[in-house]
Amino acid sequence: MPKTIGVISDTHGLLRAEALAVLRGCDAIVHAGDIGKPEVLEQLAELAPLTAIRGNVDTWATDLPDTAVLTLAGKRFYVIHNVKELELDPAAAGFAAVISGHSHVPKSETRAGVLYLNPGSAGPRRFKLPIAVAKIRLREDAVEAELVTLPVQG
Repeated sequence: MPKTIGVISDTHGLLRAEALAVLRGCDAIVHAGDIGKPEVLEQLAELAPLTAIRGNVDTWATDLPDTAVLTLAGKRFYVIHNVKELELDPAAAGFAAVISGHSHVPKSETRAGVLYLNPGSAGPRRFKLPIAVAKIRLREDAVEAELVTLPVQG
């Protein structure tokens, strides 16, 4: 049976209703750092099991790890805030995907059979970048990402 992971990052304390609407119904949620406030995690955890890591602005979140590994439907996911700090070979380590944030730029690409996904920023708008989240759909033979631009002002 297909599973869906909701992916959000760089909320910087702002959890928009539009983001919650997209993530509702997911089997799991990943927050890839720069959370901003503990209340963001509390709200996300009400929707689905939550995996969250600390971003560079989350000095308050001393109980959160810098990286995390999530396994869902037999597939492994590596979560890190800044993909430029990745110190392992995800393909050799058996990961289906690397989930990151930090850049605020939504991006989905596959390299060496590994999905690299950055959902972009769901928090306050930065420059002219879109406000976005993502979904990963797990099928028996595939891991597919969908970037979702949120229809919000400011």
